[in-house]
Formats: sequence, C-alpha cells, structure tokens
Amino acid sequence: MDSLKQAVRAYTSRHANSSGLALTPVPGLRMMCVEAPAGDLHSVYRPLICLILQGAKRMIVGREEAVFPAGQSVIVSADMPVVGRIVQASRSEPYLAIAVELEMAILRELTAHIGNFHPQRPSEMRTLFTEDTGAAVLDCAMRLMRLLDQPEAIPLLHPGIMRELHYWLLTGPHGKALWSLADPDSHASRLATAIAILRAEYRSRVAVERLAAEASMSLTSFHKHFKHMTSLTPGQYQKRLRLIEARRLMLDEGFSASNAAFEVGYESVSQFTREYGRLFQRPPKRDALRLLGKSSSPIEEDARVRVSESV
Repeated sequence: MDSLKQAVRAYTSRHANSSGLALTPVPGLRMMCVEAPAGDLHSVYRPLICLILQGAKRMIVGREEAVFPAGQSVIVSADMPVVGRIVQASRSEPYLAIAVELEMAILRELTAHIGNFHPQRPSEMRTLFTEDTGAAVLDCAMRLMRLLDQPEAIPLLHPGIMRELHYWLLTGPHGKALWSLADPDSHASRLATAIAILRAEYRSRVAVERLAAEASMSLTSFHKHFKHMTSLTPGQYQKRLRLIEARRLMLDEGFSASNAAFEVGYESVSQFTREYGRLFQRPPKRDALRLLGKSSSPIEEDARVRVSESV
C-alpha cells in the first residue's frame, strides 16, 4: 500500500485541482489528495470501487451511512446521489484515495463465463458495501497507476487489468450485488436502464410511465423498487441531478444563479432557490460565493451528471 500512496501523492502534486482531485488519461481512474477535513461534497456516482489509502471519509448513499477508514474499499453498485465528507486528513497525512469506475460490459462477460449465479431478492438490494482491501485489488490499482507513465500502453494493457479487477470483485464478499447489476433481468439492472434516461434527460420532464416501461415494471412496482434502491422518488432523483449540476455551473463556469437554474431545466428561479437551499443549506448565490472565496477549502471539482468526480 505504501508504494500506491506514494504514487497517488506524486501524481496529485502535479495534476490535482484546487479540491485535490486528479483526473487521469486512464479510463475510469481518478484519485484524490486532501490535506484538511472538508465540508459535504454532493456527487452522483456511477458504479465504482473506491480504495481509501489514508485518512477517512464519511459517505451517505441512499439510506446507508458509514465512515470508511484507510485500508477499506467502498463499492457503490448503482448510479447513486452521494454525500461525502472527508473527516480525517492533515498536511503530514492527507486523505488519499483512488476510484475506478466499474464497466457493465466486463461484469456481464465475466458472469457469463463464471456461471452459478443466485440472484438477490429485491428486498436484499443494497448499493453501498465495504470490505478490507485485498492484495489482488491493490495490485490491480498499482498496475493501473503505472500506466500513467506509459500512455502508449493504456489501450493494450488497460482492458486486461480491468478484467482482472472485476473478477476479484465478482468473486469477493460482495460479488452477489455486482452479479445482480450485471444480470439484465435483475431489478438492479432494469432500474439502471431507467436511471440512465434520467441522467441523460435530467433537464426535461420525463414521464414516470416511460421510466417504468423501460424498466419493464408496473408503475407501482417501479416506484417501490426505485425508492428502495435510491431512497428517492424518480422526481427527487432528477431534482438532485439538476441541483448538483447547477452548483457546478456556478462554481466552475461562472453562471449566475438564475442562468444556472434555467440551464438545468428550472422554469422558476424562486423554486430553484428554495430547493437549492434545502439541499445545500444556503441560497445559491451565497453558497457559491462562500465556496469560491475559500480557496483553501476543497470543493467538489466536477459534480456533473455525466460523470461524478469525487473520490
């Protein structure tokens, strides 16, 4: 683990933005180095694994909340709104983490080869898991990091490393949840189809009837299972996407509150202001000024709906 921590510190020292986040040319790989505890970071995660290398972070995903210390891996098995807060970090021992997005195509290919799958019951669906980081997973992460120094090797070696990483996760303690996500007939997979529509069309009105049809569920069943998995209704989920994107537009692209509201699909600035305040605890303009005025306080660099960029 020490060599991996050194590699993360070296890369983030050169490439991290003001929030400590470093994106990479390796598909799906990003990392974070933060030297002080920070406020809440609102993101929308795609399915991923996050390796906590140093420090600790609290995460709220749906109905589940936990603090994850160094040496643990966090698996988020669905497209979920996440509230994270770094709770242990210092200049001498900063919070260090690596995240790798999971690839459904690889999961489905591997499950087809492995076989012997026993699907989860809908009542067992969970979206947040933690386990002690195994040596095999750490080895995969280290090899992904080495690709950063040899970009010409990425298209050749990346697919193999990702296949191996997904194999260890599928055969690990929480593989059952990933098997369900890979099974196209599972509730998790069918809900993921509906969520993909919400993510792509979050600015527009999306009929719940259409989402239920895409998930091959009755309207009643869709509402029940969507709420069980995400802790939100479809309308609340879409609202969360809009508000997170509006915050990014103000922080990263200099949008005014009203322009951000209209850009993400709101028709009423007053409604946007009320709903923004409920989520972020401050009116939009004051919230943006507070964050932009504190360069030493890490903020979420990119909460875009297309990709979640918090680790």
